[in-house]
Amino acid sequence: MKELVFLVEDAPEGGYTARVLGAAIFTEADDWDALQVNVRDAVDVHFEHDARPAVVRLHHVRDTLIAL
Repeated sequence: MKELVFLVEDAPEGGYTARVLGAAIFTEADDWDALQVNVRDAVDVHFEHDARPAVVRLHHVRDTLIAL
């Protein structure tokens, strides 16, 4: 596997949630720096060293409502 994509969203209670597209990997954190650490840990736990992806992409999605 060359690349793993995490879909990152703002959590309703604050912080972030992150889940991998196409795999059962999920993590969360209170801030962006902690999220990056948690993503690394989740990838390390899920994959053997020689099977880890070369790149992990964090795709942050933010819904914004604009009142008209």
